[in-house]
Amino acid sequence: MAPVEEVDVAAVRYKPAELQAPHLTGFPLRAFVWLLESPLLGPLVTSILKKQNNMTQMLQHTVIPERPMFYPEYPPQEPERGVVTLGDDRDPVDRVEEALSCLAPYDPSGRFTSADEKNPFLYWKIRDFAYAYRSGITTPSAVAELVIAGVEEWNNKKPPMPMLIFFKADDLRKQADASTKRFEKGSPISVLDGIFFAVKDDIDCLPYPSKSATTFFDEIRPVEKDAVAVSRLRKCGVIFIGKANMHELGLGVTGNNPNYGTVRNPHSVDRYTGGSSSGPAALVSSGLCSGAIGTDGGGSVRIPSSLCGIVGLKTTFGRTDMTGVVCDAGTVEVASPLTSSVEDSVLLYSALAGSRPMDKLTLRPSLLCVPNLVSSENSKILQSVKVGKYTEWFHDVPDNEVSNTCEDALNLLCSTFGCQIEEIILPELEEMRTAHLVSIGSEAFSDMNAHYQAGRRTEMTLDTRASLALFKSFTSADYVAAQCLRRRIMYYHMEAFKKVDVIATPTTGMTAPKIPPSALKGESDYVVSAKLMQFIFAGNLLGLPAISVPVGHDKQGLPIGLQLIGRPWGEASLLRVASAVEVLFAFIINVLYLQFAI
Repeated sequence: MAPVEEVDVAAVRYKPAELQAPHLTGFPLRAFVWLLESPLLGPLVTSILKKQNNMTQMLQHTVIPERPMFYPEYPPQEPERGVVTLGDDRDPVDRVEEALSCLAPYDPSGRFTSADEKNPFLYWKIRDFAYAYRSGITTPSAVAELVIAGVEEWNNKKPPMPMLIFFKADDLRKQADASTKRFEKGSPISVLDGIFFAVKDDIDCLPYPSKSATTFFDEIRPVEKDAVAVSRLRKCGVIFIGKANMHELGLGVTGNNPNYGTVRNPHSVDRYTGGSSSGPAALVSSGLCSGAIGTDGGGSVRIPSSLCGIVGLKTTFGRTDMTGVVCDAGTVEVASPLTSSVEDSVLLYSALAGSRPMDKLTLRPSLLCVPNLVSSENSKILQSVKVGKYTEWFHDVPDNEVSNTCEDALNLLCSTFGCQIEEIILPELEEMRTAHLVSIGSEAFSDMNAHYQAGRRTEMTLDTRASLALFKSFTSADYVAAQCLRRRIMYYHMEAFKKVDVIATPTTGMTAPKIPPSALKGESDYVVSAKLMQFIFAGNLLGLPAISVPVGHDKQGLPIGLQLIGRPWGEASLLRVASAVEVLFAFIINVLYLQFAI
């Protein structure tokens, strides 16, 4: 490889990357896992897989001149325009109150009508609940009973919808009763008081264990207190409905889980939700809660948000405190919100965010801000936004309906608000995918190695075992080579951000894939996973903030998400553009709904 500074980016030609791997379920999957775990045959099988996908050549037979970057490193960033600074160390309640003042004034007119009750997809936002509680329309306790009934209804459906791994109705009623009493006394804690949220099963939330959707992890790692992200929301009065289902150990992006049942997509129950934050996405998409906390190490918030038609924000690496999250020591993962709207993402982000002391020292985060969406400068700032688009990559999807819908959304954004689309080139995308796989795989296997070697692997699902067997084959030299690639790819993206403010892609390369009946006991399908993950790697390998916003549906009625990737620490600017996209499509959906109603 030539030194990255010497690469002529304009001369780079896009190369579609096809992943080669078998699609396996049932006995063939079991036999494949046996081969992978075999001391004699396993190394041969993994070697063939890596050679077929150019990984061996890339990692072991290529001289990479850059020094390794073991965690995301960023140059100093310019201050964001039109923002309100929240402050990392302020109380979450104060931060939420500050963020609330940055949103458009709340208008309840037309929101609480009989027509609203008939439309199951017209979700209540956080401020809808806050208004209803303060106006005496309902109470947290009354809503809790509806949530309990809803969870039971979904669980009893055919096929069942196991969105929650741990759920205690009595605990939910206890939290709701305390919130109701605060409203009766006229002393709610914040706009989040009495709002129902779910927590992914790899984030600590008392009184529940954290199993990461395994059958045994709570025996290894007991929960002693709330994760920092959970405690910040609890301070604001949030009600937690339970621990949400997920792909086991987060090592997959479909949401398949034979341990507790595979969560199904509320838009079409014969299809996957995406993962690994499958339960959180399904709960928000089904309307059972306003938001959820998930984790994103390989698109695990953005992918299910896109497939389920909700908003998924992935923050900059180090922006949220990972203390109390099962995988808290890696270099690609963050805890982030899933919500039904961008407005709710702003409020939830303002409560969740805040770096841990170690990350403040090593990562030097920019000031924690949210966009001031009521500022007189907001329209002017939007007019100046330049959106980067790598057209060949953007349209390299199995179904052009996905890319065309996202392109239409960008064109509408630009024609309405005056943004500009700038063509960019992002070299070495295949290298980015490989570097991400080696990074997250090596870090995941390092976390599980002692338990894996002690024989606990036999208690894991077959696809988890297949992934860990592959990850086990990565050497220390592979890992260092991946970090050298991380530095190269960071350079290319920082150069692109000298020209543009955000980079736009489809969130996923396809809409929600079907669940094969044979997959319910386990499935390995790296080809589908690669299509779902095609556009997410920069957010994780480089730690960049990114958000998925719903922008339409395909001919089968399945949601399509547009992904916006921002500069390091640029969540506020990202949320501003995402809000503009949402405003456009909320208007279109409302017009269509009125036409249908008439």
